[in-house]
Amino acid sequence: MAPTRERTRPRPLPELRGHGLRLRPWDPESRADAQTWLRGLTDPEFRRWNTPFRPITDLADARESLRRGARRDADGAGASFRIADAGSGTPLGHVGVNEVHPVLRRGLVGYWVLPEARGRGVATRALLLAAHWALTELGLHRLELDHAVGHEASCRVAERCGFGYEGTMRGAIFEAGRLDAFRDAHLHARLATDPEPPPPDTPA
Repeated sequence: MAPTRERTRPRPLPELRGHGLRLRPWDPESRADAQTWLRGLTDPEFRRWNTPFRPITDLADARESLRRGARRDADGAGASFRIADAGSGTPLGHVGVNEVHPVLRRGLVGYWVLPEARGRGVATRALLLAAHWALTELGLHRLELDHAVGHEASCRVAERCGFGYEGTMRGAIFEAGRLDAFRDAHLHARLATDPEPPPPDTPA
């Protein structure tokens, strides 16, 4: 077990580059990062499929949310990355590895893309980068991905990134905009021993 503990101990998050993207840790003290985080989490399409555990309505909420995430990352419980265009540096969205279980070497991935960046394969390219890192450098064995039933775009991203569909989880996530009602979710997963997915199409 010693090698496993060595590979999964908390460490500073790296910067990941590839597929036309640059992934770096979020900076809670950056006003630009907080503004991007606020835009992402208040976007109507995001709210259609996701319900934050704590309300985020302004810049102060966004900054505090980023600070909580940074503390989780520092403790080794997660890894949150800001997605940006590798050339221009334009922010595009978020991808993260959450709920890391160091003994079972398991994590849960999530992502969102800003409205103006959709339709360009950003989620697929970012998830490929983050998943490869988590299953190699971070030393995880299993990555899970869940999404609300009916979210076909997220389902396609999962399949393209090698996350096979494993079934429907009943009442597993909150209904949109509610913390007192639940809806079903599809579960996808990818193992470190699964074949590496094919590279994405070259971004435009």
